[in-house]
Amino acid sequence: MKKNFFREGLIIVTIIIIAYFLVKLGMSMTTIPIDLTKLNWQLENGNIKKVVFINRTINGEFNQAVKIDGKDFYRFTSQIPFDNNQLVDKMVKRGVTVNVKREGPSFFEILSTVGFFALTIVIFFMIFKQINSANSGALTFGKVKEKIQKNVDVKFSDVAGCEESKQELEEIIEFLKNPKKFTKLGGKIPKGVLLIGAPGTGKTLLAKAVAGEAEVPFLTVSGSEFVELFVGVGASRVRDLFNKAKQLAPSIIFIDEIDAVGRHRGAGLGGGHDEREQTLNQLLVEMDGFDANEGVIIISATNRPDILDPALLRPGRFDRRVIVPIPDVRGREGILKVHTKNIPLNRNVKLSIIAKGTPGMSGADVANLVNEAALIAARKNQKSVKMVDFEEAKDKVLMGLERKSMILSPEEKKSIAYHETGHALIGVLIDKGEDIHKVSIIPRGMALGMTVQLPKKEVHNYTKENLTNKITVLLGGRAAEEVFLKTKTTGAEHDLKRATDLARMMVTKWGMSDKLGPLFYAPSENEEIFLGKELIAHKNISEATIEKIDNEIKFLIENEHEKASNLLKENKGLVETIVKELIKKETLTGTELNRIINRYKRKENKNV
Repeated sequence: MKKNFFREGLIIVTIIIIAYFLVKLGMSMTTIPIDLTKLNWQLENGNIKKVVFINRTINGEFNQAVKIDGKDFYRFTSQIPFDNNQLVDKMVKRGVTVNVKREGPSFFEILSTVGFFALTIVIFFMIFKQINSANSGALTFGKVKEKIQKNVDVKFSDVAGCEESKQELEEIIEFLKNPKKFTKLGGKIPKGVLLIGAPGTGKTLLAKAVAGEAEVPFLTVSGSEFVELFVGVGASRVRDLFNKAKQLAPSIIFIDEIDAVGRHRGAGLGGGHDEREQTLNQLLVEMDGFDANEGVIIISATNRPDILDPALLRPGRFDRRVIVPIPDVRGREGILKVHTKNIPLNRNVKLSIIAKGTPGMSGADVANLVNEAALIAARKNQKSVKMVDFEEAKDKVLMGLERKSMILSPEEKKSIAYHETGHALIGVLIDKGEDIHKVSIIPRGMALGMTVQLPKKEVHNYTKENLTNKITVLLGGRAAEEVFLKTKTTGAEHDLKRATDLARMMVTKWGMSDKLGPLFYAPSENEEIFLGKELIAHKNISEATIEKIDNEIKFLIENEHEKASNLLKENKGLVETIVKELIKKETLTGTELNRIINRYKRKENKNV
């Protein structure tokens, strides 16, 4: 506070001094020095308005401006060699206002002199400080900006959904606690551990938990922080990081998003001499340069292991890979228990049911779901979070926020209702692996309507029938528009893209085309990391084969589109019934949809 007050006061004083100098400068620009002869001539002609005698200096003003070299002067100054009372009397007789001052320098003159020297000192001090700061910055430019936590409070009990991953890391913890147990038998602990998993699976949290369980310092840095514009800085930061880790040993270095610096060498536009590759080379040298017994363990995280340089993954560097998977139903329930530990839950909340209804969600997604449910309950001024709050939060996470301000015309509502009914009904009729969670014609996020399916159980391997059924469901919306509205709308854009992408992968990656056979036509994952895979996607495929691939994708899409159209034509009455209910209620749950379908079938059977 005092520092800020001193700084503000200094700024105010400096502004005042500068303003004073500007005023003095403006006055001096309109003031002309004259001798006694010219002064007498101006006095005789009545052009002197007023004067001030200060010792032997006369400062005065003209009645009319005196023009010299095209410039107008309104003031003058003159020096007299001795006190001249006659001149004073003469001026008084001529009607000039005369003021006589016999004193030393004025306050402003003293202030201007002192201020000038003070301002010079301040400017010199500021320049010196800036130079000193620049030198300090230059000295620390090659230092890494890591975060060091000496007492990590995260434990394995705070991490759920990856039990196998935790078991693999138990050995690392044991080594950091008791290294002699392994070294006395000649064993070597892995120098590096690479955590591989999709975004949000808890890789960073798991690394922190290792440090917390082992009770060792935790140095964390992002891969992108090593790379700078200036060549050599990244390598210097790598050296600095490892030196600090050795000083704090036993310790853990955690490099997040290592793919930012650990990509394949030789694939960049800078050849083998760019800054990123020099940084990677230094990282490789450092990992080989310290002994495993020094007690430094490197843990890194990535969701793109396919683009890492092979030298990083060889034994002696990141020689242990730990997969951190998307949690299954038991894992999601465990994550829910961890994140609801400090949240008051209503008695009707069943975490097992919530876990079953969130397949495919990562740990971060589940944590976000819990947070959204708590916020919804808080907005309702509730004392606890209820099951209905979790359902609302799930809808918000899966489908997006309701756009209540968007008003749809009756024609648009009808069109969207047919589109979503096409998806939902075909999903019920043919996709036995997934249940309809909810059908809605309320605009959410970027979509005007939405049909959400959730798998009945965890699926890790899909059959050709599973995938073709998914394509049929995706094309159900467009088919419903064509069958019932005799038109096509832009609402099918996302469906068509997903269906086409799925069909392309079936043909080029999974060998599910009878005509093309069990061949892999997609580009290699490791090719041209920086230049883009699309540019070289077909460099090893003939033009004739590319044409066959396109024809097979088109055939697959058209075949499933026809299948969807036929199913909807066979169930016209059921489609109309669902559309009426959907327009009326705007949202149907899976249970409500099945009730409508069963009621319609019972009615049809009675009529038969």
